[in-house]
Amino acid sequence: MQYEIKELPEVRIAYLRYKGPFGAAIGEFWKEVFTPWQKAYGLVGKVTYGVAQDDPNTTPASECRYDACVEVPAGSPVQPPAKEGSIPAGRYAVAAFKGSGDQVPAAWDAFFRQVHADGQAAPGLCFERYPADYVMDPATGVFESELCIPVK
Repeated sequence: MQYEIKELPEVRIAYLRYKGPFGAAIGEFWKEVFTPWQKAYGLVGKVTYGVAQDDPNTTPASECRYDACVEVPAGSPVQPPAKEGSIPAGRYAVAAFKGSGDQVPAAWDAFFRQVHADGQAAPGLCFERYPADYVMDPATGVFESELCIPVK
């Protein structure tokens, strides 16, 4: 899988947490929980992130945590039930993704293998970054995002 190494700045975020098996349920969480909350608080048209807090290969599916996040400006209040957090600054391997939600796990798997094989991987949060003008094709479910893995 092709990727670039980029220096990314720290980003202040508001997030809602999903807990349970990864896969289709995360897409439903975005659709049924996160997006309505995002709209209610005027946070549409901002960069969003998906952050897997646990490795589904080593964490029981019922205990896996995933945060749906949106960038928020400094000084803006974060309204409950959302919590405030940050995406850390640093060097990241960044790969473009274009596909449907059911293709995301295989893309992550290939990307992890490539970055580890290249000896680049470093500890830290891995995340998906969705552009402020994010759209999903309603007919095919295809969308674009970036996959980001911290590197040395």
